[in-house]
Amino acid sequence: MIHITLGTMRPVEPQEDQLGRGYVGWHESMSDEALFQANRGCWVLGERAEKEQYALLSHDKKVRMAIEIDKLVPVAGGRKAIEGRFLKAGHPVHDAYVGEATPVDSARNPITYFDSPHDTRLCGCGCGEPVAGGWFLAGHDQKALHARVAKIGTVREFLDWFDNTYVEPTAE
Repeated sequence: MIHITLGTMRPVEPQEDQLGRGYVGWHESMSDEALFQANRGCWVLGERAEKEQYALLSHDKKVRMAIEIDKLVPVAGGRKAIEGRFLKAGHPVHDAYVGEATPVDSARNPITYFDSPHDTRLCGCGCGEPVAGGWFLAGHDQKALHARVAKIGTVREFLDWFDNTYVEPTAE
């Protein structure tokens, strides 16, 4: 799970901010929507972030919000923003963390990661086993790939099929 430590709310120039925000950080009077919009990006997120389903926003050693991540989108400067939604009471991740002490020790970097029992998904190969911090159990990515190749035939037949079927996306 991604953990983001926020500073106190401060103004930023909307013309200079990649997301056009007027402020970032946390203040006790912020609504959930304002907190989410002010702090969903622009973060330096490592490779591990691409595998995570949830992010927590904390301030003053207390979790203020839990976010379900749909995807991470690139913004200027090699940074990323979170597309998703903030979670409300009744969701297990919200109920486990929001209002509680931060689940990680403080660090110099505002972005930290931790393993959470709430941050699991089913293995991408279709075996039905739970996976934490990734898409596949060890070796199951290859199992899934080879099962799909076998549906076409040999590796050579798969490559021919792919090369004749795949259309390169165009930049918009």
